Amino acid sequence: MRVEHESLCFAGRQLVLSHESETLGCSMRLGLFLPPQAEKQAVPVLLYLSGLTCTWENVSTKGFAQRACAEQGLAFLAPDTSPRGDDIPDDDAYDLGQGAGFYLDATQEPWQRNFRMQSYIEQELLQKLAENSSLPLDTTRLGITGHSMGGHGALTHAFRHPQRYRSLSAFAPIVAPSQCAWGQKAFKAYLGEDKNAWLPYDACELAKTTAWDKPLLVDQGTADDFLEEQLKPRILEQACRDKGIALTLRLQQGYDHSYNFIATFMAEHVTFHAQQLA
Repeated sequence: MRVEHESLCFAGRQLVLSHESETLGCSMRLGLFLPPQAEKQAVPVLLYLSGLTCTWENVSTKGFAQRACAEQGLAFLAPDTSPRGDDIPDDDAYDLGQGAGFYLDATQEPWQRNFRMQSYIEQELLQKLAENSSLPLDTTRLGITGHSMGGHGALTHAFRHPQRYRSLSAFAPIVAPSQCAWGQKAFKAYLGEDKNAWLPYDACELAKTTAWDKPLLVDQGTADDFLEEQLKPRILEQACRDKGIALTLRLQQGYDHSYNFIATFMAEHVTFHAQQLA
């Protein structure tokens, strides 16, 4: 890991890191906030997965997580949403290709060589951070959250690995990508026409068999333009009820899909994770 930039923030350090990814076949950048407590001891990590079109930078500059993380003693880790570069496959649409990795491992051409965000997040990235002695991170105390496409990623990663992640939340997540246009388009491109191949990346399908038994917090704005057609939180609510997962679904009146919504409730999510990671 290389430190490209560092600045003081709420008595902690906001870092921009980069490294060469063997999994994705390109250089990757990420944001990492280290709270002041990290000067004396290794701190728990809250992993944030961003939504369509975003990079590591959006939440690092618009999410307002640093103050709450400094108060709670959490590191805040924000990777990119996909591989990037001139030699990486792309698409003219905003919801496919670079910026739209969907946190899965593609099996179809031309995507399968580089678009392996599931393996990157769950294996390479966390391993590199754990092995870096200059970064005082306790990756055994790991929480995960995300927004929209990143909320989908947070839910699916935690449901697949309930022993790895100790806390879970999401902002306006895509909860049932097999049943919405965003997910169907991405899944067909990355995974092919066989819908059985989609199910391991659909949170509501994973909820049927997951061993996740910890609380789950989801915030969703009622003025979100994507609420009915793409996000469908009631499907997740029913899936969690059927499985006995302790979901708190908060419908926030008048809030939309933007970072204004995320920033409003970010401190509450940080506190929620801090309680689980203590």
